[in-house]
Amino acid sequence: MTPRDLKDEFEDQFNDVVSRLQSKNLFQSDWDIASFAMFFIFIGMILLLVLLVLIRCCCCCCCDDEKPRKHKVGIDNMAMEP
Repeated sequence: MTPRDLKDEFEDQFNDVVSRLQSKNLFQSDWDIASFAMFFIFIGMILLLVLLVLIRCCCCCCCDDEKPRKHKVGIDNMAMEP
């Protein structure tokens, strides 16, 4: 692909986007709307998961010292030791 072809292709895509913005008709079909919605749902879920991980990490780092240590419950099975 020559740089001239690439420039022409980029110009065509840019003109297509500008004409859609001027006509206020961004989506050509229902599939365009559905794919756009799915893309934003996917990005939103990733951002939500990252936020939950950050909250979990912050809570574990800050509150780790305040938690009482768990004590062993039950008895040792002496038959399992050599």
